[in-house]
Amino acid sequence: MFAYFYGSEWLNFEPSKWSFRKDFADGKYGVWSKKFCCYYISSCQFTLMSKYKGLFYRPALHFLVIGLILFQLQNIFFPQPKPILGPLTQEQIGLLKEKWILNTGRLPTAEQQILGIRAELDREMLFARAIDLELFDNDSVVHQRLLQNMRFLGLYEGLSDGEIVGKAMDLRLYLDDEVIKRRLIQLMEKLLLSANPPPRISDENLLSEFNTRRLELRNPPLYSIEHLYFPRDHPAAAKRFQEEVDITALSPSSAREYSFPFLSGYRFIGQTPAQLKKYFGSEFVSQLIATEPVEGSWLPPLSSTYGLHYVWLHSFEDARDAEFDEVRDSLLYDLTRDAREAALKAAVGEMRKDYEIRL
Repeated sequence: MFAYFYGSEWLNFEPSKWSFRKDFADGKYGVWSKKFCCYYISSCQFTLMSKYKGLFYRPALHFLVIGLILFQLQNIFFPQPKPILGPLTQEQIGLLKEKWILNTGRLPTAEQQILGIRAELDREMLFARAIDLELFDNDSVVHQRLLQNMRFLGLYEGLSDGEIVGKAMDLRLYLDDEVIKRRLIQLMEKLLLSANPPPRISDENLLSEFNTRRLELRNPPLYSIEHLYFPRDHPAAAKRFQEEVDITALSPSSAREYSFPFLSGYRFIGQTPAQLKKYFGSEFVSQLIATEPVEGSWLPPLSSTYGLHYVWLHSFEDARDAEFDEVRDSLLYDLTRDAREAALKAAVGEMRKDYEIRL
């Protein structure tokens, strides 16, 4: 505590509460007396002190400070309730389940169902925030969809397109249209990514990814083949062909007259084992890989789930390691997509803190 005397009045102050305490300590405004524990201030400097004193004794300032303190205490002890999202209705959960079955061909597990519900609640959250920000107001895609819906309903005929869209906005038709919902979610995701952009992919990132995935990026072997087909339910025809025809003396084109029709065709050029598997199945491909590839010759008969195949090998390219330049674009695409998904996931996670999510 220190004091200064002016005239017949003592005024008390605490140095720790004054922003100009250093100026007092430096002797700028007077001299400190250790003997009397007081600070003697000259009369020419009293004007400055009076200005500070008057400021802190104004009732309006007291009310402002007290109001700010009470406001902060209210936010701490009585926070505003968060908007509630969820839970989904049984109908919505049923639709999610049907969608999963349609895409995968099997029932979802309990964990997969929970993940699906969380993803749907995230969509609802993004849609709600897009509505709050009125992202529908100036989007041409939303306007075209609303115009299409209004014309389908036959409402407000004779009005201009802009007036019809305005009527649709008044009716809030954008709330119940799935196409508009997907569009607004897309706009909200773009907005989040613009505020939280993913990191730029550098050449060092690409090289590291290339070295990590070198085995995965290895170019598979390529087959160019032509075949004759004998269905599984016609074994006698296949046996008769084997006994009566010297296939080694025939070219693929001349031998085709003995073949049964094959739905996917007869010639397959520059195909990987994975691609051939789509046409012939895994059994055929396994036998083809195990067979010594002799170009320009007939291979031993190969079986598939469909029947028997006599295969002419036009050409064969063995598997090889990929060069960095030939896979650079695909690596850049993969890393950019992953970085975007990670940035969006983080932004959505931060947004969840503003909502009460109910599963």
